[in-house]
Amino acid sequence: MNILITGIHGFVGINLVNALKAQHTIYGLDIVAPQKEGVVKTYTWAELETIPAVDVVIHLAGKAHDTKNQTNAQVYFDINTGLTQKIYDWFLNSEAKKFIFFSSVKAAADKVVGEILTEEIVPSPKGPYGESKIKAEEYLISHQSSVISYQSSVPIDRDVASSIISKQSKQDNSSEQKTYILRPCMIHGPGNKGNLNLLYKVVKKGIPYPLGAFENRRSFCSIDNLSFVISGLIEKEVASGIYNVGDDESLSTNELITLMATTMGKSASIWKWNKTVVQLAAKVGTVLHLPLNTERLQKLTENYVVSNAKIKQALGVDKMPVRAEEGLRKTVSSF
Repeated sequence: MNILITGIHGFVGINLVNALKAQHTIYGLDIVAPQKEGVVKTYTWAELETIPAVDVVIHLAGKAHDTKNQTNAQVYFDINTGLTQKIYDWFLNSEAKKFIFFSSVKAAADKVVGEILTEEIVPSPKGPYGESKIKAEEYLISHQSSVISYQSSVPIDRDVASSIISKQSKQDNSSEQKTYILRPCMIHGPGNKGNLNLLYKVVKKGIPYPLGAFENRRSFCSIDNLSFVISGLIEKEVASGIYNVGDDESLSTNELITLMATTMGKSASIWKWNKTVVQLAAKVGTVLHLPLNTERLQKLTENYVVSNAKIKQALGVDKMPVRAEEGLRKTVSSF
C-alpha cells in the first residue's frame, strides 16, 4: 500500500519505516525533509495538498510530554490538536481508507484508579499534554461518520452526534474510511531518548534506588509490538475505534532496575527505605522545593497498568510477539 507517515523522522517514525518499507511504499510529512532510505519523499506541511494519493495515513506528529513543565500550554494544543485536525480534514477529503492516530494513555487518565486501565474509562486527563490529546480524539470522533461504531466513553455533544448520524447515508465514501485512535503506554526501543534512558544512566553509575519498598507496577510498549499492531491495522479489516497498546506483561520499578543492571552485567543497587520516612521527606521536599517532592514520589511509585486485550482481540491474536522483558533488554542494550 501507499502509506503517509507524519512526524516520520521522530523515534517512532524511524522505526515504523524500518518495519514497513519492505512491503509498502512510504511517504513522509514532517517539519524537516531529509532523504531517508525506504521513504520516497518527505513533504513539509506547506506541501500537504501536493502529496500523492495514499491508502493509509499514520499520524505521529505531536508535541511530546515535557516532564520538566517548561513548555507553554498552548503549544500542546497548537500541535497535538491543531495538526491532528488539519491532517484529518485532509484524510476525509482524500481516497485514503485508514487513519491511524497516535494519542496516549495520558489522554484517558493521568493515574489509574483500580487495577488496570481499559478503553471504557471516562477520560479525565490532567495537564495540557493529555488534554490536547483528548481534544484531538474528540475531533476525530465527531467528524467520523461511523461514530456509532466506537462505543466509546469519550463525551460527544448530543447535537453533533445527531448531525453526524443524519449525514451517514449521504457519506458513502467516508463511511468506508476507518479511524483508529491508539493510546500507547510508554514506548521504548533502540534510539529512544526518554525516561528509560535517564534511568539507565542512574543504574549505570551505580547510584542506589532508594524507593525499593514501594512495589508498583507499570506497563510498557516495545517498538516491535507497536510495529506489529500497526502492520495488523494496515493489513487486516479491523473496526474503527479506540485501542490501548502495550506489552502483555507489566513490570515493577524494582524489576526494571534489576533487568537494566543484569543487562549491563552489574548488580542492582536497590534500597528499601521505610515508606513513612520517605513520604515525610517528600512532604518536606514539597515545602522546600527539593527534587524529591510529593508529586514526584507519587509518579515514581504509582501503579499504571494498561490492558491490551481489546487490540489483541481485534487483531485475532492471543499474545504480543515480544515479551515485555525481551523488549526492554533490547532497548537497554541499545543504550
